[in-house]
Amino acid sequence: MYSVAKRIDFCYGHRLLDYDGVCRHLHGHNAVAEIEVDAAALDGRNMVVDFRDIKRVVKAWLDEHLDHKMILRQDDPMVPMLQSLGEPVFLIDSNPTAERLARLIFETCRQLQLPVVCVTLWETPTSWASYRA
Repeated sequence: MYSVAKRIDFCYGHRLLDYDGVCRHLHGHNAVAEIEVDAAALDGRNMVVDFRDIKRVVKAWLDEHLDHKMILRQDDPMVPMLQSLGEPVFLIDSNPTAERLARLIFETCRQLQLPVVCVTLWETPTSWASYRA
């Protein structure tokens, strides 16, 4: 089995509701999404997938939906205020943890027809979460 991965940087803010720690406050991260794809055989170019194709597809989605957005749980009381101020928000149905964001990116890659097997989201240079098939 062949495997390749592409790392894509983006920035986001979030907070965790019903959480007793510093992450209950609004804060931001310089994140890295690592997209791993695999194949049993190489294509005609001797590649699993061209790194440029992974970057083009995933970075476009990240830039549009998550980059420089406040990612919040849909019932977060901050949502109406941020929206009234014209701040960019992205809403999800659960706390926007690194684990949940890794799964969101994984599922999006699948919808975008990438043969993804694992997404690792580096929330900080020393902390990451992965979601795999």
